[in-house]
Amino acid sequence: MLLEKIVSSSEQQTIELGKEFAKRLELGDVVAFFGDLGTGKTEFIKGICQYFKVEDLVTSPTFTIMNRYSGLNPDSEIAIFHIDLYRITKKEELGNIGFDECMYSPHSIKLVEWAENASGMLPKSIYSVRIVADPNDENKRYISIERDFK
Repeated sequence: MLLEKIVSSSEQQTIELGKEFAKRLELGDVVAFFGDLGTGKTEFIKGICQYFKVEDLVTSPTFTIMNRYSGLNPDSEIAIFHIDLYRITKKEELGNIGFDECMYSPHSIKLVEWAENASGMLPKSIYSVRIVADPNDENKRYISIERDFK
């Protein structure tokens, strides 16, 4: 179900949109990110992490595949997993990193870049964030947010 479509005109605005989106997230939620290289997936995730007061440097874990951040959910500490599946080529690789256990943990928020590489392995109820660059404006991004209940 499409929740909203947004246009971002800058990296900073994409971060701000991530902060705004984070207000709806709860423990156990999975957010799947889709978009080409450089479209702003990590910037949106930086905004989510800023909302939860993550103090770590938020970068895409392209080589480590998974980062764990500690954040604050008004009055308690929460775990946020930032997963980058860009380099994953086989589903078996996901088993090696504990992907299933992470996805189904009710005690954390999971943010998955390149979620298409986990096809069929994501929970049935997720948020999907799709970011598309405007071919005529290098700063403009079209962001759609959906809530999937399969």
